Amino acid sequence: MKTPTLVAVAAAVVLGAGPSFAHHAWPVDRSKEVTVKGTVTGFNWTNPHVMIELEVKNDSGKVEKWSVGGPSTERMQGNGWDKNTLKPGAVITGYGYRYSDGQNVVQLQKIVMADGKEMFLYGRR
Repeated sequence: MKTPTLVAVAAAVVLGAGPSFAHHAWPVDRSKEVTVKGTVTGFNWTNPHVMIELEVKNDSGKVEKWSVGGPSTERMQGNGWDKNTLKPGAVITGYGYRYSDGQNVVQLQKIVMADGKEMFLYGRR
């Protein structure tokens, strides 16, 4: 392989890897799984993370806004999801890990629909 070709191949590898280097991990506390039950107010089927907006009643009955989500659309499609899986008004129970700083944001592992159907986000447990 000639040197200019080798340099071009190396540059392509480095540039192609850029997005994966730039990707970040969810800043969540993995030591404690949380459960969030609420009503879907939005379902954002977009990359890099599919996000679900929920209204959740806390222990005192006050409604809180939560943002829960998972991986990319492609990865979720592999688990049976599509852009029509959830609609506003649906009641779901989500299981996952909350942001370490206490924000009402959860990286979901699975949800359970009102009819009991389980939907996984990152793979089956």
